[in-house]
Amino acid sequence: MRPIRFRSASLILTLSLVLVPALVGSVSADTGWVRGNIRLNLRAGAGTQFKILGAIETGDEMSVLRRNESWTQVRTSEGKTGWIPAGYLETEPPPTLRLAQLETETGTLRTQLEETRSEAGQLRESNATLASTDSGQREQIESLKIENYELRAGSRYQEWGTGALILASGMILGALLHRNSTRRPSSRIRL
Repeated sequence: MRPIRFRSASLILTLSLVLVPALVGSVSADTGWVRGNIRLNLRAGAGTQFKILGAIETGDEMSVLRRNESWTQVRTSEGKTGWIPAGYLETEPPPTLRLAQLETETGTLRTQLEETRSEAGQLRESNATLASTDSGQREQIESLKIENYELRAGSRYQEWGTGALILASGMILGALLHRNSTRRPSSRIRL
């Protein structure tokens, strides 16, 4: 495999630096709207001698494909591609269209606000219910803790009582056995 020469590498780099921005520029299109209160003819070419493909009006949105000194190539929202005279496009929608968009957005935001308020009310009710349930559960937990302590203490008393009963039974049994013993005490002293 041959190494790439410096001249070939620089040629590739130069072409990529020139062609990539050109391709990206041609792929990305600006958006524009017809300004003023007019109706424009959409033509097949850049000039009045070309066939009229349709008409565009104030507020129509379109993609700008190419610009030259006196004509602009555009694509309408319906997909038609043609040319219009330069200088009739704005980068922002006209005020009437913006007003309609803002009214729609305001209506949407009002609906969302009402939904949010309704949801907040439901959450407050749910929170109050959970808070009352929580306080009831805390009381029940305290009651169960006290009952548990009493049961533990009660089980200790049973153990103590059982031990005392065994001890007392042993003492009584020992005394009875000692009394009934036939053996007499001896007078001898044991060392």
